[in-house]
Amino acid sequence: MSTAKHRTDANRRPHLQAGATTRARPKGRQRFFPVSRGHWLLAGAALLVAAVVFVIVQGAPAPATSASTRYPYVVGSPGPGADAPAIRLKASDGSTFDLSTRRGKSVLIFFQEGVGCQNCWEQLKDIESNMSLFKAQGIDEIVTVTGDPADALRQKVALEGLRTPVLSDPGLAVSLTYHANGFGMMGNSADGHSFIVVGPDGRIQMRADYGGPPNYTMYVPTSQLISDIKAARGPS
Repeated sequence: MSTAKHRTDANRRPHLQAGATTRARPKGRQRFFPVSRGHWLLAGAALLVAAVVFVIVQGAPAPATSASTRYPYVVGSPGPGADAPAIRLKASDGSTFDLSTRRGKSVLIFFQEGVGCQNCWEQLKDIESNMSLFKAQGIDEIVTVTGDPADALRQKVALEGLRTPVLSDPGLAVSLTYHANGFGMMGNSADGHSFIVVGPDGRIQMRADYGGPPNYTMYVPTSQLISDIKAARGPS
């Protein structure tokens, strides 16, 4: 081979100079970087948080369908079929209400925010005005529970001209056993707007918690409440 020809071939293929080798990089190969222990810890923490959120969401009260989408409610815990937690509280009329003495009767318990919630008292007035409708549903007695002190409740009951026993639950000791303080505008410091029907056997037959976010419903028309009680309890 002549010197000229050798020079030409070398110019055409400079990468094949003497002693040079070539290795083609496979297409699609990605460059990987080492992951530090800190990155693994962060990833593990993120997975743990996601798992906790999932459990909380799964354990939240399940939405229940009311007769009108304008007044939706959730069913908190304890719910239908569960034994009703004990209630023994002083009433606004000076008496003591003891749920255990009501066996054989159906009792509607109305948990509400109290003195500062005028809509709650309008609700109670409407219930009193339509007692015959509740009696027709087999409700023998209605009481309402708030976290206000007895003295304040006596004044409010007199001012509103109410007859329904209003039970004082300072510190929400009883309300907490029903988890009734998770559905109001005051956070966990007051009850929301919850209705629970306890049957003659002491078990909960119906529960409707209307007061939760985002609407914070603090008043439900009596016709709607009756309809929801009837639907939840089924045929009599």
